Amino acid sequence: MIRIKVAFFAVLALALAACAEGGAGNKQTIGTLLGGAAGGLLGAQVGNGAGQLAATAGGALVGAWLGNEIGKSLDKADRAAMNTAQDDAYQAPIGQKIAWNNPESGNYGTVTPVRDGTDQQTGEYCREFQHDVTIGGETEQAYGVACRQPDGTWKIVQ
Repeated sequence: MIRIKVAFFAVLALALAACAEGGAGNKQTIGTLLGGAAGGLLGAQVGNGAGQLAATAGGALVGAWLGNEIGKSLDKADRAAMNTAQDDAYQAPIGQKIAWNNPESGNYGTVTPVRDGTDQQTGEYCREFQHDVTIGGETEQAYGVACRQPDGTWKIVQ
């Protein structure tokens, strides 16, 4: 019974720490919680007395760290797919929607170049984009401007 209480409080502490960071995404937080719980349960199977308590706490910490890293990498996959679509949109005709999706997370969206022209102050060629992103079934819309730099790369300016 004491092992279950220790594992529960270790996972609860990790969950509160993940929420307090504010930067952790849903997948990252869930990974932290599940990893902490699994690590705590595995650690509770080792040793007796104080050694078992330490193994439970250590297992919870290692499991939470590993789960957090896995959750973070899935969020990176969403960003990588969106960035690829953004790169394609730099060359796409005005009005053409460039779609992206991540089948692992179910998140998806489009990047659409809506207008282009030359910046009057810098002389750089710039494009305005519309991003439609659906995460967890909720769609958000955002606009931004990117300008081509002298070396051919693009810089988001707005």
